[in-house]
Amino acid sequence: MLTPLWQWLEQTALAQHIGITWWFPLLESIHVVALTLVVGSILMIDLRLIGVAAMRYPASRIFRELIPWVWGAFAVALPTGFGLFMTRAEHYANNPAFQFKIGFLVLAGLNMAVFHFRSVRDITAIDDAEVTPAKAKLAGALSLLLWSGVILAGRWTGHLN
Repeated sequence: MLTPLWQWLEQTALAQHIGITWWFPLLESIHVVALTLVVGSILMIDLRLIGVAAMRYPASRIFRELIPWVWGAFAVALPTGFGLFMTRAEHYANNPAFQFKIGFLVLAGLNMAVFHFRSVRDITAIDDAEVTPAKAKLAGALSLLLWSGVILAGRWTGHLN
């Protein structure tokens, strides 16, 4: 259905340039570093939410200080990932591992949006709670699972034909 779009994207001058020059490994390196910052920051938030790390720090402070890093790194990971994708768009679009990566990414984003728009208002309640509320633990655990899926599927993408 989208095959003509993917084929056109692969034939653009930018995709061709990225695919045959040092730009591909450069974009890949930047993408990996950015993704590491995204997932590392989210990991710290999630571990605090599930109540296994950084318990002496208020959850609201961790959230407030790390979310800008998540968004900043994501703003770098997205265009670099697209630059990689466009070099072999049709192949990646049909690659099961890539499809899982995108699926996990969308679900992780939805989980984050639900948490952000519903639970973050009550994040200060987590600060003083002796036991982290179940909804926060669930959001953190689900986030860890989904971001692990993004990373694992992303690694598999380059190894499946």
